Amino acid sequence: MTKNSRRLFLTFVTIAIGLSASASFAQEQDALLPTIPDPLKALVNEGAQIRFLGRDEGIEGWIVIKGGVEQYFYVLPTGAFLTGLLFSKEGKALTIQQVQRLRGQGDDLLDRLASDTPESPSAANPQSARPELKTPSEQFFYDVENSNWIAFGNAGAPVFYAFVDPQCPHCHEMMKDLRPVLEEGKVQLRLVPVGFRPETEAQAAFLLATPDPVSLWWRNIDGDTNALPAKREINTQGVQRNLSIMQVWKLSGTPTLIYRGKDQSVKIIEGKPKELNSLIADLGARS
Repeated sequence: MTKNSRRLFLTFVTIAIGLSASASFAQEQDALLPTIPDPLKALVNEGAQIRFLGRDEGIEGWIVIKGGVEQYFYVLPTGAFLTGLLFSKEGKALTIQQVQRLRGQGDDLLDRLASDTPESPSAANPQSARPELKTPSEQFFYDVENSNWIAFGNAGAPVFYAFVDPQCPHCHEMMKDLRPVLEEGKVQLRLVPVGFRPETEAQAAFLLATPDPVSLWWRNIDGDTNALPAKREINTQGVQRNLSIMQVWKLSGTPTLIYRGKDQSVKIIEGKPKELNSLIADLGARS
């Protein structure tokens, strides 16, 4: 064998070893990834994007993005599911650490896919994928119904929607007035959080992502400034979609209430309602 032949042979062997090692490493990495659970496969088949967050506290974590909104799923050893944020016993948000870890691996899913899902309305145009309805008011109400909201009160009661900012003082006053009515189960409020500043946008995003938004919202209303942290790591596409609905329909501020009256017409109240009893009566709520 000549000198040049030996050099070529050694180069080939080095490349072959490198390829073999890379393939082995890839196989090991694939072996570490669990199979996507069947309920999440159904979401993927509907166009959702999914990533494995890792195993923390012995629980498999997954992030799913569909329709501009992220959801976090955790699979227990029994196969049962939980959805929401995972916290350590010390109160640290492990989900946020998992998201940071995913980003640290160079995965930019959270930065690019939430608004790019082909079948979902874009954040810039929430009207792009809705059905054509007969009147502008019905189109408007459809958009509001399909916003990202949190339910307060009795699920069987008449419903109204309210766009709110976590730090809006008029929103806080409105919620304090509504609290007894909601606790009595006379109405259901679907809270649509928005943020007009980066801090409140992050708080609204946290509210949509947390597993116990109702409790944390009331703590926020009661003056606990730590109840809604401004976690910049949480994706804000859901909040941006809510805000875009306000902008498209030229809603001027918060709170803004939307509901269908007893006569089935769509009604809007901008600002804190002056006559709460009249609102409840127009909803057809139980007395």
